[in-house]
This record gives sequence, structure tokens and C-alpha cells, in this order.
Amino acid sequence: MNEQSGESYESAGVNIAAGEEAVRRITPLIEKTLRPEVLTQIGGFGGAFDITQTGRTHPVLVSSTDGVGTKAQVAMMAEKYETIGIDLVAMCVDDLICVGAEPLFFLDYISVGMLNPAQIELLVKGISDGCEEAGCSLIGGEMAEHPGLMQAGEFELVGFSVGVVDKEKMISGETVIPGDAIIGLHSPGLRSNGYSLARKVFFDLAQKTIDEPIWEGTDVTVGEELLRPSVIYTPTILKILEQHSIKSIAHITGGGLPGNINRVLPNNTDAEIQIGSWTPPQVFSEIQSLGNIEPDEMYKVFNMGIGMVLIIDQQSVNSTQQIIDSMGLSSSQIGTIKENGSCSVQLI
Repeated sequence: MNEQSGESYESAGVNIAAGEEAVRRITPLIEKTLRPEVLTQIGGFGGAFDITQTGRTHPVLVSSTDGVGTKAQVAMMAEKYETIGIDLVAMCVDDLICVGAEPLFFLDYISVGMLNPAQIELLVKGISDGCEEAGCSLIGGEMAEHPGLMQAGEFELVGFSVGVVDKEKMISGETVIPGDAIIGLHSPGLRSNGYSLARKVFFDLAQKTIDEPIWEGTDVTVGEELLRPSVIYTPTILKILEQHSIKSIAHITGGGLPGNINRVLPNNTDAEIQIGSWTPPQVFSEIQSLGNIEPDEMYKVFNMGIGMVLIIDQQSVNSTQQIIDSMGLSSSQIGTIKENGSCSVQLI
């Protein structure tokens, strides 16, 4: 009599042992991010954080979630996984800081076609590095293996972050008035937005490969430029808030300057942006030229070299920019607030 072995989870494409190995690899990466307020151990069913120890009189929790979009496709093409987790953290915590919230903790969700512990380790290394830079704890997450839905090597990253701010110190934009200055913090690259168009331009229209120079005369490859990690602006803005008030903050992600600054303007005001007040990095002019893209479309899709916008009073411009410089970033005064508007953004 021939005995046939029954089906197993592994025969269906899920490797429990690989999952256990991945957890072993990422545990030290998680541990190095933990703040004193974390109350739970790694591997439990929930992450606990004691907000009473954050020093706020009236603590308000602020939450955000985001992903890295199709920038993940570039990481897969290049087989470079160690920095895209930084992008994931940036997309979440730099939303929190727009309300004035200090990021406290972060959770990730990683889905893959086939669980490769080495790949998971690199992905979590980026998340861990981003959390360290932002000052928040990586207190939990989930790895999910999806055979049949995703191919081996494919992955999707999603992040969730929670921050805290004193209620009386929440940034709402209500105090913005005509004449206020608009400061743009520079972004050296695309961050995590507009990659569907960028990939179409470089790989489909220009027929470039991931390893060739992204433009003539440079030794930076297409992969290196498109995987340039996002700046995490949160520590710099927290430093500014120690010395100055900021009236309004806009994180420049999908929708560009027009689609994000208008979200933080009070009624009857406009933002007038002088597009010649800073120089966008060359990657944007390359995309525009190769794709024959209209300027308005570029500003709707990409950050065009401005990753975060602060609205402050004119008297604080110089001291605010000095703090930005001291934190290793750069900025430009890119515009002013005008009256009698309809919360629109005018590019002039």
C-alpha cells in the first residue's frame, strides 16, 4: 500500500521557518529604536506605549498611515532594499509633524510573495534607521506571505505612526495672515511620489536600464537616483518649534505644491509661490524633457525640490533658516501669503 503525504502550508507556498528566521534577524533592529515609554516586549500581540510619560499637559494623539507606492518597483528592479524603509517612515512621520506632533511609535506591514529572511532584514533595517532618525519606536508590525498573489521577490510596504502634541500647541493654520512668509525645505530627489510617471519616462519612453547613468556626464545610475532616500524633516521642525512658532506646515507629497499647501490655508488667503526662488534638482528637468511634460503637470505630480513648506511670520525667517542650516538641511523663502483668496496656490 502506497502512502501519500498530505498537503502542508509549505507546499502551498508559506514557509513558517523562514518567518521565524526573519523575526530573529530583525529583532535587534527593532530593539535599537525603543524609547523608555515602550511597555511591551517584541513578539507580543500588541505594542504598548505610556503617553503619560511624554511630558505633555494635555496630550493629543495624532495618527498617520502611508506607503512607498511604486518606488517599491524600483527597489525590486535594482534588488536594493536597505533604504526604502526610510521612505516609509518619512511619509508617515512628516505628516504627523504638520500638526506639530512628535512621532512616538511606528508599526509596519510587509507583504511578500515568498518570505526571504535576508530581504526582510534589509527592509526592516531601513525602517529601523528611519525610526531612529525620527526619534520614534518601532513597536510592532506584520509580515505576510502571499504566494499566488505576489511573485517571489515582490513586496509591499505600509506604515502606521502615532505622535503626540499638547492640545494648545497644535498647528492648525488658523493664525496665518496675509504677508506671512512661505519657507520651502529642499528635497534632493523625488521622495516617494510620482513614481508611476517617473518609471514610465525612464524605463518605457527613454528605455533606460536600472544600472546606466541617469543622465549624460554623471556616474549616478538610474537606480541610485530613483532610490535616493527621502529626507525626514521631523527632527528639524521639532528643533524649530523649540524656539519659534510655526503657523502652518504642509508636507509636499502626491499633488505637489498646489495640492498640499492649499490644505493648510485658512479661508480668504492664497499662497503665492515664486517658482524661480529655488533650483529644482536635475532629475526633475530630465523627467520633464524625456517625457515632454507640461510644467503645470510637473508641479502637480512632483515636489520639484521642495519636500516641506512652513508658513511663519516675516520676522522669524532668518532665525528659522539658521536652525534649518544647523540641522544639515537647506531652504528658500519661496513665497508669501496673500489676502482675499480662496485657499488656492498660485505659481508665478
